[in-house]
Amino acid sequence: MDPNAQKSILQMARGAIMERADYEMTHLMENILDPNTAATAKRKLTITLELKPDDTRQNISVSVTAKSTLAATNPVTTTLYVADEDTVVEMVPQVPGQFGIDGTEQEAPPSLKLIKCAM
Repeated sequence: MDPNAQKSILQMARGAIMERADYEMTHLMENILDPNTAATAKRKLTITLELKPDDTRQNISVSVTAKSTLAATNPVTTTLYVADEDTVVEMVPQVPGQFGIDGTEQEAPPSLKLIKCAM
């Protein structure tokens, strides 16, 4: 057999195995560049090769799975204020009715919808 004709397992299946790895790598890079994720969080690319030979050990079925583990998005936080038993509002830095720098009037903070009993 010509040594130049030999290929890596990653080049087999007409390049589909390498293509799967590249596809998941694209997701990893998008996740790294996403400002909503922690910049220094670890990401992972796992390539699983499963080889299943037949009874004669001459034919081997190869199944390849590429999986990426991404960083979670950063948590979003807010603060709620309980005014009374029926009124819970989101605390916001604006004062309702005050004019902003752009000349628009600040809106009232949203209030939380409370459901007293489930149907």
